[in-house]
Order: sequence, then C-alpha cells, then structure tokens
Amino acid sequence: MRTKEIAIAVFALFLIGVMGYLWFTPGGANKAPDVTVTTLDGEPLRLADLRGRPVLWTFWATTCPSCVEEIPHLAKLHRELGKQGLAVVGVAMSYDPPDQVREMVSGRDIPYTIALDDGSAARAFGDVKLTPTTFLINPEGRIVQQKLGELDMELIEGRIIDMLNGTSSS
Repeated sequence: MRTKEIAIAVFALFLIGVMGYLWFTPGGANKAPDVTVTTLDGEPLRLADLRGRPVLWTFWATTCPSCVEEIPHLAKLHRELGKQGLAVVGVAMSYDPPDQVREMVSGRDIPYTIALDDGSAARAFGDVKLTPTTFLINPEGRIVQQKLGELDMELIEGRIIDMLNGTSSS
C-alpha cells in the first residue's frame, strides 16, 4: 500500500511541475515552427527571421469567402501597426494556383507579405487544411493564439498593441 501512495504522490508532483512550467513559460509552450515559405517575389521568407516582433501568420485561399473578407482588416493592421514592428504574412494554401494568388493580390492591392506554401508550412503548423487559420506569434517566437475562421479584429489588435508596447508577451 505504501508503494502505491508514493507512486501517486510522485505522479501528482510531476503533474504540478508540468502545469507550473506551462503556466510560467512566457507566451505558453507552443513554439512556432521554423518554416520557410516563398513570397510572391520569389524570395524565401523564414519565420524565425521575424523573431523579435509580433507576427500575424494566416493561411488563406483565394476561393475562401472569409479569407477575402479579412483582407481589408489585415491590410489595416499592417498599415497601422507594421511601422511599429508587426509582421502580417498571408500564406496561400498549396492548392491555390500561384497566378490566381497574384491576380487577387494585385486586384485587391494587398500591402502585406503574401507567400506561397508548397504544403510544408501547413503541415508544420499542425496540418492546416481549413482557411482562414491564423496564428498570432509573440516576439519570442511562441504561438499565443490560434484561430480557425474569422478573427475578432478588435481582440487581436489589442493583443498586438500590448506586445508592441511590451506590456504582454502573450
């Protein structure tokens, strides 16, 4: 009986330790994957190179109505907070034809970075299949929010401003 009680106590301490680690780790424990995508200009964009600033990384598709609806909101965030350090990156899904992506970027005058995924970035972010799927990554390179579907722009803007002001790492 004594061995069972010791085993339970050790297990409980282990759980408390893991929970404490997750609680006190800045921005959570979900480190953003080290992925590289290709921008529409043909340049490689490595997510790790954006460390030190907040990143709004969104997987989207030209045929996704919600994605298209978000474009003006993401453009506004880019225009208003990009100079302060925010990086907005729209990653077109691998099934989206590059010419169709270029046409939409040109037709909607998208000012933020657009990249093409060969499928590896979507896999690295947990096998993203549905769009829009957006990740807010803090300056330390940790995913602090993941959202499938349309963003609450007011909420996300507040979190980004907090990061830019150094008042929050999550």
